[in-house]
Amino acid sequence: QVQLVESGGGLVQAGGSLRLSCAASGGTFSRYAMGWFRQAPGKDREFVARISRYVSSTYYADSVKGRFTISRDNAKNTVYLQMNSLKPDDTAVYYCAADEDSATVRFRWYEYNYWGQGTQVTVSS
Repeated sequence: QVQLVESGGGLVQAGGSLRLSCAASGGTFSRYAMGWFRQAPGKDREFVARISRYVSSTYYADSVKGRFTISRDNAKNTVYLQMNSLKPDDTAVYYCAADEDSATVRFRWYEYNYWGQGTQVTVSS
């Protein structure tokens, strides 16, 4: 079983950037496809980005495409989310998640097996 810990959230002005990190432990990190999700107050948890086991494929929500980049370093057991050109609508708690079924591309939060505790991102206008 893998444990996930996010970091890197904070308060940033609109147009700014943040880089989130998610460190994994307790499992074989390269076994898992990894995803980032977010949840704003009063809203459902939504898909942000996904990366395959060996970085061959990435997927993004339309709302972040061209602004966010997901990456991973299997040697460091870490997945990243680089967020540029941030908007107030990006304000949310951001979660990383691990998917044991790396062969199937998944976008629904309940299809992921392991979760971090989340990190708050607040974008001021």
